[in-house]
Amino acid sequence: MALRQCATMALRNGLGGRQQVAAASSLAKIGNRDVVGFGVNGAPNYYDRVDFPMPAIRFKENTPDIMALREKEKGDWNKLTVEEKKALYRASFCQTFAEMKAPTGEWKSVLGISLIASSIAIWIYLLMKVYVYDAIPDTLSPEKKEAQLKRMIDLRANPIHGVSSKWDYEKGDWK
Repeated sequence: MALRQCATMALRNGLGGRQQVAAASSLAKIGNRDVVGFGVNGAPNYYDRVDFPMPAIRFKENTPDIMALREKEKGDWNKLTVEEKKALYRASFCQTFAEMKAPTGEWKSVLGISLIASSIAIWIYLLMKVYVYDAIPDTLSPEKKEAQLKRMIDLRANPIHGVSSKWDYEKGDWK
């Protein structure tokens, strides 16, 4: 029913097939805005995007002032003042390309949060090292490592690809 009313209004206003008509379910969401194109995905949504600069609906709802400017824009654009041109632009779009591309300063908060997270991780590591981890085992001392290597060579452990394959048993030294 609502879709039929919308189509009837479009025909009555002389829009016919030139302007798209939004679905009845989305008319309540967009209010008194003009549907001016297909948009990103066919839904009547407004997005300010550099990669797709053609939103499906206008940014602001139609007011009597904006409607008067729209009637005036159908004539000679040289008769429009700069303020009127800007008002027409702002009625259709929220931001200019320069405003969309302008740096937001978001990198500062991302860097700050990253540094805070890193410092918390370092403090947790230091506290764990002091209060949780035991001392390094005695078997990791250089003397014990050397004794373990000598024992592996004496037992001829991994004679094909391992440590024993690199030991010359006749000379008693590394190959």
